[in-house]
Amino acid sequence: MAFQLTKMKVELGNPIQYILNAETQINVNELIGKKIQIRWTGDIQCIECDASTKTSFGQGFCYKCFTSAAQASPCIIKPELCRAHLGEGRDIEWEQRNHNQPHVVYLASTDTTKVGVTRSTQIPTRWIDQGAHQVIKVAETPNRYLAGVLEVALKEHFTDKTNWQKMLKNEIDPSIDLINEKWSLEEVLPEDLTQYFTEDDTILELEFPVTTFPTKIKSISLEKEALIEGELSGIKGQYLLFNDQRVINLRKYTGYIIEFNAIP
Repeated sequence: MAFQLTKMKVELGNPIQYILNAETQINVNELIGKKIQIRWTGDIQCIECDASTKTSFGQGFCYKCFTSAAQASPCIIKPELCRAHLGEGRDIEWEQRNHNQPHVVYLASTDTTKVGVTRSTQIPTRWIDQGAHQVIKVAETPNRYLAGVLEVALKEHFTDKTNWQKMLKNEIDPSIDLINEKWSLEEVLPEDLTQYFTEDDTILELEFPVTTFPTKIKSISLEKEALIEGELSGIKGQYLLFNDQRVINLRKYTGYIIEFNAIP
């Protein structure tokens, strides 16, 4: 059966649970150690308007929706550009419902410390999707804009990018002390930003369902390889890991119409 690919649904657990395809609810964890097959039909369907498109923009949009849909607004990538708190945006109702809401600024550790922003209701989904090892909340703000302003200030001290190859290899720096790094920021940031700091110093450690992490990585492209077969060795972030060092970022292909099968 063919279906439109969307990012996998995640559930916090030890390990994290992954579900693919909302309609058929494929439990991907149960397929680890087994051979699977992914075949792209050659079709792409916009996740906003359902129109067929030859090229996917911004992970799942046709060009028209990429330039007009609220879900593809520039402030998705750069929260400091958000105008929802001013009653402005591509879709004011959507912006009020999603961006003029409490947001969290956080620090996540893998091989280094990364700063990020997410809506409060997206915890811990956002952290799982980026493949974080450990995460701590830094601040809680009433809207996306203020979280973005704080994130920009923190970029002077931390990266906001994930090194996806090191993340998939599970290269972790055990010396990172997130609590210490969080509170050291209080001394260098202006008071108008530190007022949003949270006293919650809980560190969440995430366990991903992986039997063997790759040591070398070969990224799979559906455009170059429409039929993919291999033994699944694990899942991390939104990546499927195969036992021959190949990996595929399913989120990158949001909107693609695929067939997904377990091979007996």
